[in-house]
Amino acid sequence: MPPDIAAVEPSLTALRNPWLRYFLATRPAFLSVTAVGVILGLACASLAGAAIAPLTTMATLIFACVAHAGVNVLNDYYDALSGTDDANTERLFPFTGGSRFIQNGVLTRRATALFGYALLAAVVPAGLWLAWQAGPSLLGIGLAGLLVGWAYSAPPFKLASRGLGELAVASGWWLVVAGSTLVQTRAIPAAALWSGAAYALLVANLLYINQFPDAVADALAGKRTVVVRLGRTRAAMGYLILALASHLILVVGVLAGALPLAALAGLLALAPALKAFSRLRRHAENPAQLRPAIGATIATAHIHGLAVAIALFLTKVLA
Repeated sequence: MPPDIAAVEPSLTALRNPWLRYFLATRPAFLSVTAVGVILGLACASLAGAAIAPLTTMATLIFACVAHAGVNVLNDYYDALSGTDDANTERLFPFTGGSRFIQNGVLTRRATALFGYALLAAVVPAGLWLAWQAGPSLLGIGLAGLLVGWAYSAPPFKLASRGLGELAVASGWWLVVAGSTLVQTRAIPAAALWSGAAYALLVANLLYINQFPDAVADALAGKRTVVVRLGRTRAAMGYLILALASHLILVVGVLAGALPLAALAGLLALAPALKAFSRLRRHAENPAQLRPAIGATIATAHIHGLAVAIALFLTKVLA
């Protein structure tokens, strides 16, 4: 591990303030992918003719991010139990190898577990209130989202360890888009189904590329992700498959009439995705060189989701 990486990782000395400590343990910088998913869901609701309600919008955004934060914290806890984060010497902080809060003595395992479950529990009252506003269908979506997020890392499911992490992440973020639409419309229009699926695959691709620096440690800990199962060189092609599948879904959604032609603005995200794939293909076995590719993958998801959302909002406004 390069010495400069250890220097920027969290430490108890730098995080004496307990409020800041717990806030940063949620990995807040990565919650933006959930915020974009909510915005995309609201755009689908607007396209369907819904009047966006400010109170339910804020509640949806806040508590979707709280649920994501809880999943992040629990993932740190269960990865600490398995030993994968402890063994990770090829990590690219802050993207891979966990938050390092447990490994660096900032939080204990017990405190991390309690905090993660407390965050998930905090979502329940808000979910019940939103379901009261939007109808009982939202309860099913909310419970499914929490279950998938928990089962991603937690036994007995440990979906990521079984090579099902990408499916879990794609399902979770599809539910974010669908649920955000449902809160406003009491239904899930076709636009949310198609655009949500396209966006969710790009979020899954972020998880996928993060598995490359973690592959050796994951294998040692028995965490058999897709990259571990295929090997890093062969697994690189999977990144391209997910990126192309996402944008193909968007195109098919437009051709099927579920999305307006303007939604093809999401294809702008192909440029950073292909750039990231090119670097991944060349450096799959050299994780230290993958930081730019991970950054480009984050940009891909944000550009795609926001471009489609803006296109849907504008289509409604200009209709």
